[in-house]
Amino acid sequence: MSLFEVKNLRKNFGGLAVTDNVSLSLAPGDRLALIGPNGAGKTTFVNLVTGHIKPDGGSIALAGEDVTGLKARQRVSRGLVRSFQVTRLFADMTPQEHVALAILQRDGKSTRMFGRHDAMRPVVEEVGEILNLLGLNELAHLKVREIAYGQQRLLEIALAMALRPKVLLLDEPAAGVPQAETARIERALDMLPPDLAVLMIEHDMDLVFRFAKRVMVLAAGTVIFDGSPQDVKQDVAVREAYLGSYANAGSVA
Repeated sequence: MSLFEVKNLRKNFGGLAVTDNVSLSLAPGDRLALIGPNGAGKTTFVNLVTGHIKPDGGSIALAGEDVTGLKARQRVSRGLVRSFQVTRLFADMTPQEHVALAILQRDGKSTRMFGRHDAMRPVVEEVGEILNLLGLNELAHLKVREIAYGQQRLLEIALAMALRPKVLLLDEPAAGVPQAETARIERALDMLPPDLAVLMIEHDMDLVFRFAKRVMVLAAGTVIFDGSPQDVKQDVAVREAYLGSYANAGSVA
């Protein structure tokens, strides 16, 4: 059963086709990695499906509903969430406060944040569950400026989870994270709800191949591969366009 379906999505900037009839579908529980060289059109594609850019053609459907004409916030309310688009982190707020605010925004009660959210038992319980899921419960009361960058990236995922997504788009979750801390990101990805459909853009190929059940490769706005992680390494077009020496080295963990 398709939960999220994109059909023949197109976008031109001037005479350049940056998204050229791209189609994909996600079922509940899918783990799809979207990879490709710089300039391949990955970010444009995600901006199109999340409603930040209007497509020139094609359609986007979520849980059977055509959302092509909806604004970004309306898509979020229906369960299409991108880690990039949730509220930015505030240095003097705690992880607990961030997640509580996201929950209250989701429920249309964000003005109550000016009161005491810690007196709202259902909110406190949900905050605890989300922080525990992502291994942040011990940091709940620290200021964001006091926690490591990798943990801040985990907090961004926590904020996305607080919006109760059906489909989660992760835009380079390990970008800028020191190698010693990427294991935290991987553990968090492993602990995401099994029925959640996840599409991840990432340049760390080791992380991609450990995470993905399926890999899609974009080059010059066109899908040149859509299949298993095992097969993508053997695809000649993908080797030439992107993987190169990585595939030849056979260094996938």
